[in-house]
Amino acid sequence: MTSAALLLGHDGPFAQALDRFAPREEQQILAEAVETALSESSVLVGEAGTGVGKTFAYLVPAVLSGGRTLISTGTRHLQDQLFRKDLPLVCQALGRRPRLALLKGRANYLCKGRLAMAAQNPTLRTPELQQQLRAVEAWALRTRSGDISECSALPEDAEVWPHVVSQEDFCRQHEHDDIEGCFVTLARRTAQEAELVVVNHHLLCADMALKDEGFGEILPNADALIIDEAHQIPDVASQFFGHRISTRHLQELSRDIIGAQLSEAPDAMSLRADAERLELLLKQLRLAMGEGQRREAWQGMVAQTRTEMLALRQLLEQLAEALTVNAGRGKQLDACQRRLDSHKALLERFLDSDDQDIRWFETYRSGFALNVTPLQVSAAFRRALTSLPAAWVFVSATLSIGGDFAHFRAQLGLDDLENISECQLDSPFDYARNATLFVPSSLPAPQHPDYLEQMLALARPVIDAAGGRSFVLFTSHRALDYAAALWREHLPYPLFVQGDRSKADLIEAFREAGNGVLLGTSSFWEGVDVRGEALSCVIIDRLPFASPGDPVLQARIESIREAGGNAFFDYQLPQAIVALKQGVGRLIRDHDDRGVLMLCDPRTIDKPYGRSFVHALPPMRRTRRLDVVQHFFAGTLEDAIRDHRS
Repeated sequence: MTSAALLLGHDGPFAQALDRFAPREEQQILAEAVETALSESSVLVGEAGTGVGKTFAYLVPAVLSGGRTLISTGTRHLQDQLFRKDLPLVCQALGRRPRLALLKGRANYLCKGRLAMAAQNPTLRTPELQQQLRAVEAWALRTRSGDISECSALPEDAEVWPHVVSQEDFCRQHEHDDIEGCFVTLARRTAQEAELVVVNHHLLCADMALKDEGFGEILPNADALIIDEAHQIPDVASQFFGHRISTRHLQELSRDIIGAQLSEAPDAMSLRADAERLELLLKQLRLAMGEGQRREAWQGMVAQTRTEMLALRQLLEQLAEALTVNAGRGKQLDACQRRLDSHKALLERFLDSDDQDIRWFETYRSGFALNVTPLQVSAAFRRALTSLPAAWVFVSATLSIGGDFAHFRAQLGLDDLENISECQLDSPFDYARNATLFVPSSLPAPQHPDYLEQMLALARPVIDAAGGRSFVLFTSHRALDYAAALWREHLPYPLFVQGDRSKADLIEAFREAGNGVLLGTSSFWEGVDVRGEALSCVIIDRLPFASPGDPVLQARIESIREAGGNAFFDYQLPQAIVALKQGVGRLIRDHDDRGVLMLCDPRTIDKPYGRSFVHALPPMRRTRRLDVVQHFFAGTLEDAIRDHRS
């Protein structure tokens, strides 16, 4: 065994220091594989099932390595947990004191200059925004990091944040003495000097995309990069190797131009008039896109919006000319000019994209977004990876399909790397004894008009048998809304519905209730950890195939077909299996947990490909009978089995 593996053993410091620590062979194997990859500067792809303890398995060799290590995880919440809880614990147990840093994207940090501007901006005079501004001003006097997640007085989606957080174009104009008080500068400087830096996938991929285009280095050079929750990387990389422009970006620019004109160029009335016209034109363009929320390929919208898009192009040119005329009159105006140039370039790239890009749009209640997504990210990611002479470790609970990593490797261009190794470790939990898979036998096909109603009717006795204590995970918001409307008045258990509160608040309230039922969609399929009896049942409405109407999926399917491949088996099925494994992973979170997985979709049994889903799951007891589930929760299952055999 390597030193990292031994330190995680029976005689290691963790067994001595942590009350609930139990050495696990799987954890030691993964730690050894990570330590080898770091020492050899090679690539490791590792799958570690729930309960392996993958966080310690990569943190221990990272702390021991002595090199500069970058650790990236899926969300800012997990990033905070890693930095504030897990890393300090590992360092303390090992008796090491490496320099640590937490680094997030620019928009996560308060900008004192923009806060001062916002306080004077006449467009931010509503009572709600003024109240939020006062809360930010009070917090700004106390904070040392400027990380807005520390401001407990306001939620992360508060309307005031876009007006007061760091913004690249504004921050370029800092004078030298301003930089000393800049929270972004402080965070980056700390990261440059640290040995272990914790980032998130969005920041990592944003930096990789910049490097791919030959521009700056947001992240410090590293000897090793460890990517946790690595199953998310292909989708996140698609966002950052692509481009996006939205009404929110342009509306914020319009309002900032108006604020800058009033304070720095009060005589430039035509500039203000053009900025006000921009907001009006954005509303007209949104109306031209039709009613309702849509997510479709742009090709079908070209003719419908031709007049408005031409007008938008012309107005942005006119605004650019007006800002050029007023250049040098103030820092705010100059920052607005650079932002406008950037947005103009994004719009042109959207309108002029080639066949290697997917152009699509989204509409919301009062806004829209225009997106360019690469057809494949494998080549761009491969270029970025090979340009950094470092060890790369990709780890997640869900990377393989039946123990095969080919799908994940192909997505990131890792197919033919010479210095790559794989490590696949199953969960150490006793699923065979502690979990039951229930696939009901009486449901129609998911496309049947009564499927959802019948599925919820069958789920109800399972929830009753569990005494609440259930997650019901849906593949669509429409199904979630239907279930919420049906059960809000009639379910005799506390009901928690995605969207009613923040995700963190919902999970905490669910835990405290002890007999709650939580309804969620994709964001609750992963990154949620509820241990103990409070969560004893997970119900999944359908196999999680991506919507066939999704424009990105449509384009990739067509590309695979044109290349002679089978889009269903090569892409759609593997993607759905990984998503299902994430949802199932919510059920058993500790050695003593017991529970039932109700997989409602009859295709699990009726279709030949259904076996691929079942084989990808942990080896739990399977049944199609409701009474087996009821006996399981009643603790009488073994007696019932004996009676049945006799």
